[in-house]
Amino acid sequence: MPAAAPDPDAPDDAALDGAPGAAAKAAPDYAVPALDKALDILELLAEQRGGLGQLEIARATDRSASQIFRVLTTLERRGYLHRDRQSGLYTLSLRLFDLAHRQEPLRSLDAAALAPMRRLAESTRQSCNLSVIDAGRVRVVAQVESPEDFGFRVRVGAVFPLETTATGAVIAAYMPADAAVPGSDGDAAERIRRDGHLVRADPLQPSITDVVFPILGRDGRALAALTVPYVATSLSELPSDLVREAAAETAAEISANLGL
Repeated sequence: MPAAAPDPDAPDDAALDGAPGAAAKAAPDYAVPALDKALDILELLAEQRGGLGQLEIARATDRSASQIFRVLTTLERRGYLHRDRQSGLYTLSLRLFDLAHRQEPLRSLDAAALAPMRRLAESTRQSCNLSVIDAGRVRVVAQVESPEDFGFRVRVGAVFPLETTATGAVIAAYMPADAAVPGSDGDAAERIRRDGHLVRADPLQPSITDVVFPILGRDGRALAALTVPYVATSLSELPSDLVREAAAETAAEISANLGL
């Protein structure tokens, strides 16, 4: 009799190994193998600049092509993955990003921030963006472009290091002591809290000065940070100190809109 084809959703053999009675002593195993495969694939593709083929995904997740085939097909059908018909490469769609922005906290933040941010961009002729902490990194959740033909913009959804950005420094300055970023400058954080903002040259983009204000919650933590990446050009109608004042007023307005 021919051997039965392996079940793609069956747990790996290694998960069944162990000393007799070990399962009874261990905590209950509620693993869902197909879900584990799907999450591994999504996390893998999130780190890729380009797409990956089925065999590449199988190797990277340490599974066989047959184990992940149905998972890939389902993720594609549900709109979480896009498969290029010519190359066969899989990439993430914006479905996860869309789901994240349906969360009530982000919807409330967008609703509270976008109108004031548009007024800030209009009055300063500079772009501005709003960022939050996501898994220990800075993620841009809203952005308004400069009304000028020339300006600097940051893509919504872009992720930056917490430790090396002005936005990250401001958010980290208002973290509780037990959540402080390893290696962070305590004196710099104290200055940010004292001044209520940070203005410094952007380490990633020469000629840009980051003007950053926190959006503080009732507990004193920074729920988000408003950043104006100030570009000094002949089109800049306001000097940086007036941009700083306008950004401070906008941050206060966003906080008021959130009821903080």
